[in-house]
Amino acid sequence: MERIFKGNREWVATKMLNDPGFFERSAKGQAPKYLFIGCSDSRVPASQISGTAPGEMFVHRNIANMVVHTDANLLSVLQYAVEVLKVKHIMVVGHYGCGGVAAAMSDKQFGLIDNWLTNIKDVIRLHEDEFHDLDNEEQRFRRLVELNVIEQVINLSKTSIIQNAMKNEKPPQLHGLVYDLHDGILHNLNVQTKMIKRFEHIYGMQ
Repeated sequence: MERIFKGNREWVATKMLNDPGFFERSAKGQAPKYLFIGCSDSRVPASQISGTAPGEMFVHRNIANMVVHTDANLLSVLQYAVEVLKVKHIMVVGHYGCGGVAAAMSDKQFGLIDNWLTNIKDVIRLHEDEFHDLDNEEQRFRRLVELNVIEQVINLSKTSIIQNAMKNEKPPQLHGLVYDLHDGILHNLNVQTKMIKRFEHIYGMQ
């Protein structure tokens, strides 16, 4: 733990040197423009990969960047970000090489997490033809990471929180991104609004 405290002291000293008023401003409140829903993987730190500073991005992370409608934690974060913080952009950010996605692709049991991974297996079921038509396991792995992000953006749009926000004059924009561990680049999957709206007759989207 000494490494953690030492790193903290060094960070504070650097911040104070470069921006003496930083902590005083931060203590007054936050007004982030972005909500980042990402994977818990330690190699995908939200602020670092996006180049945002403290106070610019609200963050929620879980295994494999999931938007599960029974997850009170995720829904609480989402509601606070949308209704209180008034974020402008909501990003679901997956990453190639995701351990959660890899586990969902396997036929092994891992314990409690299997119940969570079922949500990713549902993505395989929804896209089974495309998934199994790919030439090799690596292609299927990468594509499942992308399909999972797309489905989680669609899941976002189905929440009552987002549906209510869409009635506003300037609702938040939803985005699906994938981070590549090999080069550090974020890729936009361009999840189109029409892709989401095609399900409005089922989910009662506004």
